[in-house]
Amino acid sequence: MTGSFLGEPSVSPQVQALYDEDLADGGYVWNVSRLWAHQPDTLKDLFGLMSQAFTPSGLTFRQRGILVTAAASALGDSYCSLAWGGKLGKASDAAIAAGVLTGGDAGLTDQEKVMAAWARKVARDPNATTPADIQALRDAGFDDGQIFAITAFVALRLAFSTINDSLGAQPDAELAQSLPREVREAVTYGRPVAG
Repeated sequence: MTGSFLGEPSVSPQVQALYDEDLADGGYVWNVSRLWAHQPDTLKDLFGLMSQAFTPSGLTFRQRGILVTAAASALGDSYCSLAWGGKLGKASDAAIAAGVLTGGDAGLTDQEKVMAAWARKVARDPNATTPADIQALRDAGFDDGQIFAITAFVALRLAFSTINDSLGAQPDAELAQSLPREVREAVTYGRPVAG
């Protein structure tokens, strides 16, 4: 089983490198890697573009985790919600990660709450954004360059999630089992965990 709607492609050197990275990091090959094995160079380029978009923001790993977790949960993407909920839990704590996943945002600073709200709005209905939303980001301390960087990063993450979700990528059982209970229980949407 590949953990998606597509079969697993033949193993090329690029595919093996993708799998080897997963094995070195966590001891198993992620379902999302099996899916992206159809175009491993595209995945590498997309992640490079995400990094390029995010770097000018000057934000921390925790803030990046809030953006991804808020956007993924608003989209209903269980895979990225679990993966980044776990990362955010490590960068803060499980209760904060669960709060972002459910939209409660308990434990976030005022600036982080504004950032999470923006990520959710971009994910749910980018045509509904207003100058007032941008002003809220400015009032929270973000300059226009940071706002652009945050938005570009969230949009690229949404592209990644959309491909994964559309092609049926299921969160890995190993991933779900490695997460705090609060994070697992907060993700009640999207595709079920594989297995």
